[in-house]
Amino acid sequence: MNRIEKRLNELKERSEKAFITYYTAGLPDMETTRKIIDVQRGITDVIELGIPFSDPTADGPVIQQASYEAIQGGASLKKTFSLMDEIRSGGNEQPIVFMMYYNTIVNYGLDAFVKKCHETGVDGLIVPDLPIEEQEALRDVLKTDDSTILIELVSPVSKDRIPEILKDAKGFVYCVSSMGVTGQAADFHKEVVSYLSEVKSQSPVPVMMGFGIREASDVKPMKDIIDGAIVGSHFINIMRESKYDPAAAKEYVTRFKNELNGI
Repeated sequence: MNRIEKRLNELKERSEKAFITYYTAGLPDMETTRKIIDVQRGITDVIELGIPFSDPTADGPVIQQASYEAIQGGASLKKTFSLMDEIRSGGNEQPIVFMMYYNTIVNYGLDAFVKKCHETGVDGLIVPDLPIEEQEALRDVLKTDDSTILIELVSPVSKDRIPEILKDAKGFVYCVSSMGVTGQAADFHKEVVSYLSEVKSQSPVPVMMGFGIREASDVKPMKDIIDGAIVGSHFINIMRESKYDPAAAKEYVTRFKNELNGI
């Protein structure tokens, strides 16, 4: 059982919802990224660390800009692995997932990439441009050590494919709540409740809802279905507005987490 599964099991025993944040590695630099991650210890349940990419097709303008700025500042996968080393050597055992595009993994080399994930304490991978039909090569390498797991995504158009996508699911399933890209102002799909209920009824792992969430109140209509919420673009906007102040990150995640479990 890796850190993600352990944490989510603990929440289930306490009947609590999970809160997950997304942040782009290297925005505005790696040291600030580390501080923003560390300040969430004991509050945020899982952190998605976005690996900057030149063409993040699943992401909206906020994360696209964040990725661009991070790359311009010298961010890379190699430097993000070094950041992970610092995080883990500092005693931070918080579950951390890399959200990234498959080209970056292929360029690094599948075996070398997975080995480095194990060495640096990367708990999971979300690869939005890697459909279930194309996952075999990565899955085969990941099988060597369950300390890093592949997190599946489903969307409102995945209905007929849900059983296939989730049959070997680990950690949690990331439910995209709207059509299009990230950061769309809680403009959820018109059948989001039905869709999430379908996923929940078939998922062997906790169901997390993402895309367009800003406040805990956004997911109130789905609170009896989902096991947690994911915030990305809005969190990055808060960091920008605060000039990347870790205290602002702590204030936001503390409030969201408390409200999420009070709605």
